Amino acid sequence: MKNEKINSKILKSNYIPTAEFYSQIIDSLQDYSIFTLDNEFIINSWSSGSTKIFGYETDEIIGQHFDVIFTEEDIQNGIPQSEIQAALKGGRATDNRWHICKDRSGFYAYGLVFPLIGSEGQMLGYVKILRDLTERKKSEDAIKKYVKELEDLNTHKENVLAIVSHDLRSPLSGIIGTAEYLKKNLDRLESSKIKEMLDLLQKTAVDELNMLDNLVEWARIKYASEVFSPTKIVLHDYVEKVFESLHEMASLNAITFHNEIKPDTTVFADGKMLLSVFQNILSNAIKHSLPEGEISVLANIESEMLIIQIKDCGIGMSKDVQETLFTPQMSTLSKARKDNKGAGIGLLLVKGFLERNDGEIWVESEEGKGTSFYFTLPLERPLYKIDSVDKIQFDESV
Repeated sequence: MKNEKINSKILKSNYIPTAEFYSQIIDSLQDYSIFTLDNEFIINSWSSGSTKIFGYETDEIIGQHFDVIFTEEDIQNGIPQSEIQAALKGGRATDNRWHICKDRSGFYAYGLVFPLIGSEGQMLGYVKILRDLTERKKSEDAIKKYVKELEDLNTHKENVLAIVSHDLRSPLSGIIGTAEYLKKNLDRLESSKIKEMLDLLQKTAVDELNMLDNLVEWARIKYASEVFSPTKIVLHDYVEKVFESLHEMASLNAITFHNEIKPDTTVFADGKMLLSVFQNILSNAIKHSLPEGEISVLANIESEMLIIQIKDCGIGMSKDVQETLFTPQMSTLSKARKDNKGAGIGLLLVKGFLERNDGEIWVESEEGKGTSFYFTLPLERPLYKIDSVDKIQFDESV
């Protein structure tokens, strides 16, 4: 028994782990990507965890440059080189960022890189270790998005209440007052005066109904998400539908429409919302166009999004109006209605619909020379977005 203990101690003191032993340990860490680079930043070893995370088999990735796992934006900003320089200066470099897998999907990771020094102090290359934090990142982003939506809903609620209490209540008071006046004085009023007041009542009531319809639609995009149903849409056909519905309105001033979108152009969006977007912007373009003017709808593809332009040759707008166009306060909404422009609540509706469809909107205009509204829509169903937000503070003790 004594001899066995002595032999065991001798074996333990003389045991030197083999390269295969360390390789097995590294390959067992499936949630980590571990690989090495030579002094030219070429990948020369690749763990099974790296294959699981990035999708590259060992024979596919060996010999490729370190840049292959970085996003185009990071490569352009010199991030891979910065990491190496930081590792040489401080002994190691850490960071949290998105990387790109073989299938071009995103992988969010805590990364560690450090120089690989030989037994005689020679520089052999670098070791890169990445830990998968994608699910944690998605959870954090989802929480941030939820908080932002709550803040937006609160702002939206206050805006709706302000519009209801002011922009709807005041005209309704006028309608009631006019009706009461007619009721008390009908017998002694001239027929022409009665007709004038009835025309005013009808116009005001129609305006209020349109305003209420817009408010209901605006609320729908915020509170009734279950009705959101995006599909692939042939854009040319949708534009033609709106042109047809607005033909009578445009013909009053001999305004002509031009649909310059190619017949095979498609977008991924909710059909009802898209119709509302076109109807609002095109009806505003008609109101602000000069007689015998032209309104054109164009589109071009850029970075997997379709940019749609609605262009008129009308009166245009000032820089001050452009800056507040998509964030109108109650006073500007009221002025728009008073001037019979009607752009305020309609453009809020448009902006909300486009954001719901992963799009955005902006305007370019010059007084006296016309206006172009631009908005984007995805060509395909949007994938999970890679965006730069606050970095996750990684707890290395986990």
